[in-house]
Parts: sequence; structure tokens; C-alpha cells
Amino acid sequence: MQTIQDGYRSFSLLLSINWDRLLYVFAIVASLFLGAFIGSFMIEAMTHPVGY
Repeated sequence: MQTIQDGYRSFSLLLSINWDRLLYVFAIVASLFLGAFIGSFMIEAMTHPVGY
């Protein structure tokens, strides 16, 4: 039980020290996903224009 507590404390310490790095990684992944999502709509609109 002591080993589990020590492991949890070390993990908590690592997260508290490096939370900003995790946030940066999440922001980069989210922006790449959003860019690909919007880009796919733009490509679709350019290749299949809607005629009125």
C-alpha cells in the first residue's frame, strides 16, 4: 500500500510540475485536428461547388 501511495504522489508531482507542457501538447493536437477538419470542408467546397 505504501508503494501505491508513493507512486501516486510522484505522479501527482510530475503533473503539477509539467501541466503546462501537457496543455501545449493538447493545444497543438487540437489545432491540427481542427485545421484538418476545416480543410476537408474547404477541399470539398472547391471540388464540388453548389450550383444555384
